[in-house]
Amino acid sequence: MIKLDNRIDRQVDALVGALTDPIIVFDPGWADVLPDWLKGEIKMQRLAQLVKAEEGTATDAEALAYVSNASLAQPIASEWVDIYMYLLTKVMGDKVPEEMRKESLDDHRMGELRQLKEWIWRHRVKAREERGRAERRRAREKAAARAPKQMALDL
Repeated sequence: MIKLDNRIDRQVDALVGALTDPIIVFDPGWADVLPDWLKGEIKMQRLAQLVKAEEGTATDAEALAYVSNASLAQPIASEWVDIYMYLLTKVMGDKVPEEMRKESLDDHRMGELRQLKEWIWRHRVKAREERGRAERRRAREKAAARAPKQMALDL
């Protein structure tokens, strides 16, 4: 029964994480300019990823948020412009004007994107674990504060 409980706990944690994990960005100073539609798309793609049992890599929308944020903070190299346009095309589809679409990437750029998505995933999971530790610590402190104090008796 313990193995089943652990698996269920992991699944619940992953589901909650899909909805509440932070969006990892290049420069937190620019995080507030992420459009609401992209934040919603990130949650939807995270949930779809759970249904497909695909873990270990960030979604296309998460990678788009990261690269988009990076482009606001500093100029990005041409290979990252290609990756940005590819992600934009994957996430927004036909809403991207034809002349801006990028339907595929060469192997090198695809490898760069894969590394970025794995890095984002690791940092997202790390943030979730740190949040969980902080919540457990606060709960312990709160419980300790409510616990009755023992009266010292000289026997």
